[in-house]
Amino acid sequence: MKKILIAGLLLIIAFYALKQFVYNPYKWKKDMNNPEHKLQLGSFIFSKQRGSNGSQSTQRYYFIFKVTEINGDYLRLSVIRQLSQKEKLKSSDFSTSKEDYADLKNTIKSITITPILTEDLYKEDPSFTLNDYLETKYPSLKQSRYYYEYTKLPLDSPQYYNMIYSKDEIIKNGKLVRWILNHSTKPELAKRLSQNIDLILN
Repeated sequence: MKKILIAGLLLIIAFYALKQFVYNPYKWKKDMNNPEHKLQLGSFIFSKQRGSNGSQSTQRYYFIFKVTEINGDYLRLSVIRQLSQKEKLKSSDFSTSKEDYADLKNTIKSITITPILTEDLYKEDPSFTLNDYLETKYPSLKQSRYYYEYTKLPLDSPQYYNMIYSKDEIIKNGKLVRWILNHSTKPELAKRLSQNIDLILN
């Protein structure tokens, strides 16, 4: 009986290793050549990430990004999010719910998502909230409160590296790896902070 249990456990481990190190990389490379899933400007990237929930335990967070800039290996992402309503302010972590995350995988290409300049999100208080100014400047918000933050920064600006990821790491390994300035003027890849990608959609 003990031998059967050990054999079963080894079989499960072997199957998991085969899936992780053979099948998943093969499927990812195949997807990268599929126009529906190929990484490009305007792509939507879905990512499930584990993080602290403010106590000693962790929880899963759900993020949807849009690719807004590609400059060599520098790839800028912006979080897809809904503007708050004045009477119902959203939390500031920029993640979405598990239910919305699953729903948007099927609907994101058919809903209106408005690009909003960073400075416009802070024009009125509270920020990141639907207001008369935003509705006037961005009429599409009347159709949907979904938006992504849009900004243009020069390479020599320290703020440039906010939300900049490695294009190569996404294509080769299916991971979000940030380019950061770590007490230096030369950016470096923060591989220790990498996050897995669930899906890319165009």
